[in-house]
Amino acid sequence: MKSIGNFFRNFFGTRTDLGSNLKGVEKADALLQEIITNNKVPGIGITVLKQGEKLLEKGYGYADMEEKVHIDPEKTIFRIASISKPIAATALAHMVYDGLIDLDSSFYTYVPYFPRKKWDFTIRQLAGHTAGIRGYRGTEYGLNKPYTIKQGIEIFKDDDLRFEPGTDYLYNSYDWVLISLAMQEVSGVPFEEYVRHKVLQPLGMLDTFEPNAKSMTANNKASQLTSFYSKNKFGFRRAIPVNNYFKLAGGGYLSTTKDIAKFGQAILDGNMLHKETLDQFLTSERINGKATYYGLGWQVSEDQKGRAYYGHIGNGVGGYSNFFVYPEQRMVIAILVNCTNPDIQSELDEVIDAVFDKGSLS
Repeated sequence: MKSIGNFFRNFFGTRTDLGSNLKGVEKADALLQEIITNNKVPGIGITVLKQGEKLLEKGYGYADMEEKVHIDPEKTIFRIASISKPIAATALAHMVYDGLIDLDSSFYTYVPYFPRKKWDFTIRQLAGHTAGIRGYRGTEYGLNKPYTIKQGIEIFKDDDLRFEPGTDYLYNSYDWVLISLAMQEVSGVPFEEYVRHKVLQPLGMLDTFEPNAKSMTANNKASQLTSFYSKNKFGFRRAIPVNNYFKLAGGGYLSTTKDIAKFGQAILDGNMLHKETLDQFLTSERINGKATYYGLGWQVSEDQKGRAYYGHIGNGVGGYSNFFVYPEQRMVIAILVNCTNPDIQSELDEVIDAVFDKGSLS
C-alpha cells in the first residue's frame, strides 16, 4: 500500500505455501492461523465487514500467553496505536463543522502559550503532518510518565520546526498531541471526554478507552485487556511499561476489532459527519503538487491491487494494528495484534488480499 510503505514496511512478495486450493475467507483464516503457528505473534484479532455484514470475525492465539487466555475479537481489548488518529480526527471534524476550530487558523489561535517558532503553522498542517513538528527521539517512544496532554508538550515544545510548514511531510504523533491540546482549550473539557461524547458513545463503541480509564474498572472491562508483548530472538517477553495518555490522540487508545470495524462502517455509511467536512479529512494533502497519501488523521491511498482505501496502520509498545476502509467494495477491515512491531505486514497484506477473493464471498 503506497502510503503505508512510506513509513511502515516494504513488500516481500506473495507466499505460495498454502497452495491454490484455499480462497477467500478460508485462505485468510489459514494465513492468520499460520502466523500463530509460526510464533510470529502471541495473538491476533480480526473483524471484516462487507456491506455492513460480518464476513470474518475471529481470534487467533493468546491474549495472555502465561494464563492461556484466548483472543476474543468481540471482547479482547488491544492497544490500537495510530488507529487512534482517525478517531481523534473524527472528533476534530465535529469541532470544525460546529465552527469551534478553523483548520486553516494558526495553532496559536487556540494555544497561545506554545513557544513561537520561526514560522507559523495551522491545525490543518498539524493534522496532515506538514507542520514541521519533530518525531520521537531516543526513549520517547516508550515513556512511562503520567503526563497530562498539556504536560506532554514539554518534551518537544522548545525544539525548532524541521522545515517550513507546508513544504514537506513528516509523519509523527506529536502533531496530534498539539491538536488534542487545542481541542481541550476550545471545548473546556478533557480531550477524552469530548471524544467519548462525540464519537464513542454515539457509535456504541463500548470497549474503546483511554489508558487507565476509570470506566474500564467500573464496567469490569479491565479483565478483557490483553497482555502486551515484544519479541526478540529468544521469543516473546512482556513489553516495557508505558503510559500513552498524553499522546492519546496520536496513539493511545485501547479497543477491540469489533469496535474499530463499527467505527469504520459508520464513516463508510456517512453517519457521523457532514460529507463536505468528512471529505476534507479523507483527501490526501499535497506538497509541491505531489500527494502525501495522507489526509487529516487518515492514510489515504491505494493498495498493491489498485483498490482505493482510507484508514491507518499503527505500531506501538505491545501493539500493532491495521484498519482499512474500502469505499468502492464497501469493505471494512480491522486487525489488532498484541506485540510490538512484529514484522508481519507482508502476511497481513496477503490476508487482506484474500478476503477480496470472490470465491468465498456471498
